[in-house]
Amino acid sequence: MVNRDGAPRTGGSGFVSDNSAYCKKQADPGRKNMNGLASTGLKSLPNDARPREKLLARGPSALSDAELLALLLRTGIPGKHVVQLAQELLNTFGGVGGLLHTGADALKVIKGLGPAKRAEVVAVLELARRALAQELQQKALFDSPKAVREYLQLQLGAKVHEVFAVLFLDSQNRLIALEELFRGTLTQTSVYPREVVLRALHHHAAAVVLAHNHPSGTAQPSRADEALTQSLKAALSLVDVRVLDHFIVTREQAASMAELGLI
Repeated sequence: MVNRDGAPRTGGSGFVSDNSAYCKKQADPGRKNMNGLASTGLKSLPNDARPREKLLARGPSALSDAELLALLLRTGIPGKHVVQLAQELLNTFGGVGGLLHTGADALKVIKGLGPAKRAEVVAVLELARRALAQELQQKALFDSPKAVREYLQLQLGAKVHEVFAVLFLDSQNRLIALEELFRGTLTQTSVYPREVVLRALHHHAAAVVLAHNHPSGTAQPSRADEALTQSLKAALSLVDVRVLDHFIVTREQAASMAELGLI
């Protein structure tokens, strides 16, 4: 600041008052925020390393899994950059596939992942499920066996108790609906053939695919699974509904009893 005559104004101590150092903005916005803490958002990265700019310039395939997830999360937490937070999520749940099989409650173990971020991750999971369901509804089910497995793993793989589900199909083997008909304990589920037959008639299904999860992580069909499959096959044949397959689902895989010669 200067006096009216143009000379520098001094304070009572005689020193020249110069606030220019405090008025200059830092060129690097990621160094510190207003609280003196390192910024943890995407803007703190160099321009050529920011996931959004990288995606727009080079396409989504150029980004790592952590970078794609960071775009969804947007911000990290004090002491942990958003890309580091994204990588922690992937490491904790076994990569993208494991994360997609994770429920909202399980995400609470990640420090700094509040309700809003958990909701966003779960929303993406649901979009993935719906995309796979739409694919199965538009084409014959067994034209895309990989999609069937992925769909079942998304629906059943992360559940902590046994769930028995049925995919109801039309005469072209396209998906009509998936219903979780029975829920059980950690190790077993009671399945009633009469209820399965009634639901098949309700949907006017021509065929079904059976599925249940093994929370233990073992996708090997048991003798009880084989007996149940034959019982349901016999009951459904009385109303001209075919059993095409029975999948045993875990977080990591879905085993086909038809491929194993057990149908």
